[in-house]
Amino acid sequence: MDLLNNATAADSGLGRVNPAVKILLLVALTVAFLVSADGVTSGSGVLFLVLVMIGSRIDPRNVLVRLWPVFTAAVFSGWGTALLSPKTGDVLLDVGPFLFTADSVDAGIAIALRGCALAMISVLLLLTTDAREIGDSLAQTFRLPSRFVLSAVAAFRLVGIMITEWETLAAARRARGLGPDRGILGNVGGFATQAFSLIVQALRRASRLAVTMEARGFGAGPRTWVHQPEYSWRDAAALAIGLGIPVVAIGLSVVLGTYRFFH
Repeated sequence: MDLLNNATAADSGLGRVNPAVKILLLVALTVAFLVSADGVTSGSGVLFLVLVMIGSRIDPRNVLVRLWPVFTAAVFSGWGTALLSPKTGDVLLDVGPFLFTADSVDAGIAIALRGCALAMISVLLLLTTDAREIGDSLAQTFRLPSRFVLSAVAAFRLVGIMITEWETLAAARRARGLGPDRGILGNVGGFATQAFSLIVQALRRASRLAVTMEARGFGAGPRTWVHQPEYSWRDAAALAIGLGIPVVAIGLSVVLGTYRFFH
């Protein structure tokens, strides 16, 4: 949890919010931004989420450094959208196969910002919630089957492990002289090799985990839970602020006349 600035996940502002509330906000914000296809809504959402990070004592710069592949993918999705969108509006660039117009660029920017917003929503949940708390909320608040809950908790815990193993694989490659100074083709090949190694490790770990959980009787029947979810004024405040983000973002877009419903 070194993404947190001067605080642990449990001590951060969002860390003290009940996980059930954060799950509801995750769903609500994700749906709100998925159905919006304009830059004002997405851009406003990104700005508000950055402010939430700062208010929760999470350093956005560290999040960007650690999760740069996700944000890079969002930028490339915006590039592809701008390249393939209908060419309406003023022509901004026309060089060979690359033709960009004002409307296509606006669409690309909106898609890129939306991808960043969706990534940040998930990051806020992952950074500030313990896997055990997720399990308690899914089982006791949402009354989901124990087999599903235990599988979700196991997968949640494996996310952090996969990040650590990716960094370990990268360090091992650098120690063997396979660092980032081998040119573009070498870096692309190295990334593919490292990703394949991570997939193999993930499959092996998942197989061992499934056998272990089955041997211990997980999912065989009803289970008891040690911790009971508790709610406080922080949950009401987080719910109000979280739901206010898409409302204000979409409202601002509607007022400016830029809102576009994704279809």
